[in-house]
Amino acid sequence: MTDLLKLFKERSRKRRQLLAQQFGVSPDALHSLLNSKVDQEERRALKRINSQGDVAGNVVKFKAVEVDRPQGLTVSDATAADKGDDVDKEEVYTDSSAFLKGTQSANPHNDYCQHFVDTGERPQNFIRDVGLTNRFEEYPKLRELILRKDELIQNTNTPPMYLKCDLETFDIRDLDSKFDVILLEPPLEEYQRTIGVTYDKYWNWEEIEKLEIEQVTALRSFIWIWCGSSDGLDAGRRCLKKWGFRRCEDICWIKTNIKNPGHGKNLEPKAIFQRTKEHCLMGIKGTVRRSTDGDFIHANVDIDLVIAESEPYGSDEKPVEIFHIIEHFCLGRRRLHVFGKDATIRPGWLTIGPNLTSSNFDSEIYNGYFKEPNGCLTGCSEEIEHLRPKSPPPKVIGNMTPAAMPRGGGAQRGGAVQREGAVMRGIAPPRLAPPPRSALVQRGGGGGMAWARMSGSIFRIRNNWLPRPMAPPR
Repeated sequence: MTDLLKLFKERSRKRRQLLAQQFGVSPDALHSLLNSKVDQEERRALKRINSQGDVAGNVVKFKAVEVDRPQGLTVSDATAADKGDDVDKEEVYTDSSAFLKGTQSANPHNDYCQHFVDTGERPQNFIRDVGLTNRFEEYPKLRELILRKDELIQNTNTPPMYLKCDLETFDIRDLDSKFDVILLEPPLEEYQRTIGVTYDKYWNWEEIEKLEIEQVTALRSFIWIWCGSSDGLDAGRRCLKKWGFRRCEDICWIKTNIKNPGHGKNLEPKAIFQRTKEHCLMGIKGTVRRSTDGDFIHANVDIDLVIAESEPYGSDEKPVEIFHIIEHFCLGRRRLHVFGKDATIRPGWLTIGPNLTSSNFDSEIYNGYFKEPNGCLTGCSEEIEHLRPKSPPPKVIGNMTPAAMPRGGGAQRGGAVQREGAVMRGIAPPRLAPPPRSALVQRGGGGGMAWARMSGSIFRIRNNWLPRPMAPPR
């Protein structure tokens, strides 16, 4: 019992030290900080009421709380004045310190949501190591992989090309090429409402859906489309479906405001929460498996989150990390950026859009970069293949892979199933017609299932029916 009491006292002491450190006072002064003078006087008055009685206690309480009562003012007058002040006075809370008195939490200041309400600093501001330079300091193998991949991408990138065009009238088939990667950054009206961006023309989702993206996609390809944070999540999925893609991922940009803390300028009417994120939908076309298509994709290198500083009000710039995620994931060299700008022109990419100031695109020169065998792929070095995370290879059971196995085909109770001299563990025998009832006898005992071989074939026998032994010839 003594040891347990010592443990509680030690925990209480550490808790007081932590609270004192958070409030910036000494542990001895913590009691006076957590209890205001009015609270202390009320506690003393309540103690006197309990000890001296209600009448005397009430007088003592009034005397304890009065501060500067003019001469000639009776206790009843002071009481009425205090009540009037309480009615007229409205308490205004400027921070959360009033709600932390008497808390038993080891760290009362870890409420990042309340801190955002008080100061405007978003909770994501306090996530560590989100930058590209120091993100993998504690993971040397992954850091080495990123450096190797960046070097390979830099060496295999095509020169940057760009084409100024009006996407409403431009026939995208005139690019005369198929692309492995497509990134769309449409100028949505939502950006004007939320971050104050102005465009010469705002595109709605019906117009975006009319773009013939399916005409320039390779048999196996990927697409990324920035779609905002509201209606675009559903409209972007409809676009992917129309262009022949299946949604496979949602990359979320969590916006920090470390450089410019505060609440948003354009708040949505009747909104309770503030939007501090934006979505980029990812789609896949064709059959691509990360366990077998290592020549085209390297999965599990990056995550599906981008934690980056929010751009200044009126700017629609997206984080450059989205390009790193795409280039690390897909090994295809044919990359197309739709609705690009001069600031997004990048080696290894063809940028098209109406906001460009000039053009240097030539289809013959561009297609000449990919004429060599496997010229549309970046390839992979032995170091990258050794370092990159890999999915387990598919299990081959007998001569069948899991894709060729019958659905729901697990091994029956009792272990392996023998068929034609081969043992196939975990594969159910084929469903064959049951034998005629005349060839079956019922075995005594409970119900269940059994497998029996008859005339060189396997039959499924229910209710413990077994083959009837054939009568010997007469």
